[in-house]
Amino acid sequence: MSNLEPLPLPEGISEDYADCTSSCGLRFHVLKAGKPGNPLVLFCHGYPELAYSWRHVMYKVAEAGYYCVAMDQRGYGRTTGWEDKLYDQVDLTQYTMTNLVRDLMCLVYKLGYTEVACIIGHDFGGVSSAMSALMRPDVFKATIQMSHPHHPPPTPQFDDQPQKAVVDIQAELAKLNPPRKHYKWYNSSPEAANDWNYPSQGLEKYLRGYFHLKSADWDHNKPHSLPAWGAKDIAIMPEYYVMRKEDSFPQSVERNMQGEDYSKTESWLTPEELAIYVKEWSRTGFQGALNWYRAQTASTPQSKKDMFLYAGRRLEVPCAFISGKQDWGNYQQPGALEAYEDEKSVKPGCFKGTTMVDHAGHWVQQEQSEVVTKAVLNFLKQL
Repeated sequence: MSNLEPLPLPEGISEDYADCTSSCGLRFHVLKAGKPGNPLVLFCHGYPELAYSWRHVMYKVAEAGYYCVAMDQRGYGRTTGWEDKLYDQVDLTQYTMTNLVRDLMCLVYKLGYTEVACIIGHDFGGVSSAMSALMRPDVFKATIQMSHPHHPPPTPQFDDQPQKAVVDIQAELAKLNPPRKHYKWYNSSPEAANDWNYPSQGLEKYLRGYFHLKSADWDHNKPHSLPAWGAKDIAIMPEYYVMRKEDSFPQSVERNMQGEDYSKTESWLTPEELAIYVKEWSRTGFQGALNWYRAQTASTPQSKKDMFLYAGRRLEVPCAFISGKQDWGNYQQPGALEAYEDEKSVKPGCFKGTTMVDHAGHWVQQEQSEVVTKAVLNFLKQL
């Protein structure tokens, strides 16, 4: 990896590698800010992002007296050691949540720590952050989710007990007129990586369109809670969540971007910053990152079995939720946001509140970094 050009980073942030190949098999690419030895704060990115996505937040948190580290997670960016294999050759047990938390445990120890003051995650990184705190509250002492609310692990079901009705959401969506499909299932499909790797509009325009559609700059983002997990209930969400059945994701983005001003998002994601994402994804391809979807959806039975180990377990550390007010991610799983107030999901007294940031969509820590930083620091002050 030494032949890669250094990332253009804000003052106060440096990049480095943390070699954990002898433990979890990964050589992490990390961004660092602050003084080693100060309380550790970890930042976990989502899809299709990188540690770079935290560039506006982490150095400001470091100035408050923390050692801040953001990593490219398994399957992403400049972190190496994950299987770069074709769809049907990947060992998906590497992407179960227990293994992804194991990755973070190894990183913590490699950094010279045995505990983390706070782990913060956005999007799929929000799952990483919540599950780390749920599985090892003795190590991950507090947690913040952004744009992806925590929901508790599944519980085992048995043949001699009354069974909960299970909705085959893909089958039900396919019956709609026009037929639809869920983006998580699409991202788990064999064709998804090739579609993401080679969009007809070109990768730069495709990613710009995707960032635009899920941001507050797309005027159609007016999210609200959904009554249930049913096809008709979730079909009101934009097509970047509930796609047309015949579409690839690039096709969905291109059609929904018709008539839109592609430059609108440059106020918070400059052409130079977008170029970082384009270069990194052009180099690695998307399959490694898409394996997260494959391992966490209902289509992968071993992941559900993996989480039965934590059935009935709740978050018992201080936690908070921060998100954009214009982000449909807050509601894509009905009831998840409200579950922070449920004692079965979070120990009473641990949830410190929700911050909804106006004029921000899904990319809240980039769209409104100053507001997010303030909310993070307010939370840390309570610890």
